[in-house]
Amino acid sequence: RSVNIVAFGNERDGFSEGSQQPSLIWSYLGRSALISQIDSSLSASHVGNPVFTEYQACIFGNVRLVVHDCPVWDIFDSDWYTSCRLIGGADIIVIKYSVNDKASFQELKDSYVPMVKKALHHCSVPVIISAIGARKNGVPCTCPLCTSDRRSCVTTSEGVQLAKELGATYLELHTLNDFYIQKYFGGVLEYFMIQTLNQKSSEKMKKRKKMQKCHRVQPPQLEQPEKMPILKGEASHYNADLHNLLCCCQCADVAFYPEDLSTAVEAHKIILCSASHLFMLLFGVRSPRDAHDAAAVQLARSLFAVQDPFPASPRGVPPCVPPVRVVVKDSVFCSCLPDVLHFIYSGAFQWERLEEDIKKKLKDPDKTEHVLEKVKCILKTPGKLNTVKDCKSHQIKWLCNNSLRLFFNTPVLADVIFKIQGATVPAHRAVLVARCEVMAAMFNGNYLEANSILVPVYGVSKDTFLSFLEYLYTDSCCPASILQAMSLLICAEMYQVMRLQHICELYIITQLQSMPSRELASTSLSIVSLLKKAKFHNSDCLSTWLLHFIATNYLIFSQKPEFQELSVEERNFVEMHRWPSNLYLKQLAEYRNYIHSQKCHCTVM
Repeated sequence: RSVNIVAFGNERDGFSEGSQQPSLIWSYLGRSALISQIDSSLSASHVGNPVFTEYQACIFGNVRLVVHDCPVWDIFDSDWYTSCRLIGGADIIVIKYSVNDKASFQELKDSYVPMVKKALHHCSVPVIISAIGARKNGVPCTCPLCTSDRRSCVTTSEGVQLAKELGATYLELHTLNDFYIQKYFGGVLEYFMIQTLNQKSSEKMKKRKKMQKCHRVQPPQLEQPEKMPILKGEASHYNADLHNLLCCCQCADVAFYPEDLSTAVEAHKIILCSASHLFMLLFGVRSPRDAHDAAAVQLARSLFAVQDPFPASPRGVPPCVPPVRVVVKDSVFCSCLPDVLHFIYSGAFQWERLEEDIKKKLKDPDKTEHVLEKVKCILKTPGKLNTVKDCKSHQIKWLCNNSLRLFFNTPVLADVIFKIQGATVPAHRAVLVARCEVMAAMFNGNYLEANSILVPVYGVSKDTFLSFLEYLYTDSCCPASILQAMSLLICAEMYQVMRLQHICELYIITQLQSMPSRELASTSLSIVSLLKKAKFHNSDCLSTWLLHFIATNYLIFSQKPEFQELSVEERNFVEMHRWPSNLYLKQLAEYRNYIHSQKCHCTVM
């Protein structure tokens, strides 16, 4: 007997100093008198980016308890297949958030709750929503100058409304002490555990009674279908792509110089502006009048000077003008600028490495501190303190790839325009070259597109191409349907973006696996057509999986007209791997004849 619990969300707010405070799940497991033999392990999608922690323990003596604690919601963006698998195997779901982190709650409500509801579409699982922490702002101030502070905390009514949307149980835990963890949260959780175990026992008893109805002749045993091929996702190389862009200096449109103009360090406005509001001010993306942080405006003026800002190109002429020249007034900071740019382009999360590199280069603690303070001021979010924690908070936003999203499908800083189905889509060569090798060859080789601002696109719909560009900018995509995912897969194959192909393959597989048999039998979606497209566009993994899928659901697909469109080779494969097998159907027919001759009721049919 076992109970599977999946917990999503982070109970700590972004400004809390107690980063070592144990999580809600770990606190419950450690304090509950019903829990014993606790074991934990960390799962990661790639090094440095933990996805979830798995705890295993015993409860009620001999019941196996398995808990997957996912503190970061990114798993829904980066690995939809794994997130659906976790929810599909859950007996209880716990959603946690901090009442003092309104931004994270809003993102949870707008982006991730719809995904959870979609994943729970075919099953009913108890959900517990836990609002954690004591609200820090107390009673809202009525002063007109304090209106920005009124909504910094998540109210009880907002939490209750979220629980209603999910049909969940809402709990408020003001602190993680024994009362709130053991008696309040633990009591509700243990109630659902008991309900789950009772339901499983009831289902097991029903199955056992059915098996005992016919004693004399046992029905034929239906073998399990063959295991479906497993498709493994490809790890993200988003930050590596941007870092390689800096190293090769393709499409550079800004050059930093010391005051004596002796050397130049090239970079890209789009990357710098996506990482820092200060660079937005410097390159005219934002006006100083719109800036919320006067210190950023002052720092931009004191640290940099743009000599030949924003050179204009004639209409229809590609941006072949020299990079914008920016003079760095601070000589110490200028000497460390290459290290700072490598830090920004690598994803802005290797802070300790940046500190070490600058210490080795300057060999002066005061100068090192001076440069690091400048970096903190450049990267900080307007209106927040420039601390190392802010840099790490910035890291989280960067890793979510929300920064370049600001410039997706906008003319700001755009230097190429795609013309598709009569519409125009602005884009940025630097991002395209960094993320797509075909685009890099197209814009840097001896092709017509290399010398033109307006680039026509053929063979792809506008919506599909926009989804493709969105992936290049954000490293994530969420197709609306299986057909859209197949169109996006074809586009990804055309531009040789292999990871996007794998994401689309996994999406198609996940959607087909979640279809009930009745829906699969009545759907107008042609699986054979998907198979033909997958083969034509070199998606070998998906085509092999679809053949196994047709074979596993043989009784459904063999009745459809599209089944006749399979080639001889494909038909032979399906017949060889079909489920149920011909032998089983023959044995079943013989058993039915025996049952009817004995005037008994068949337990199978």
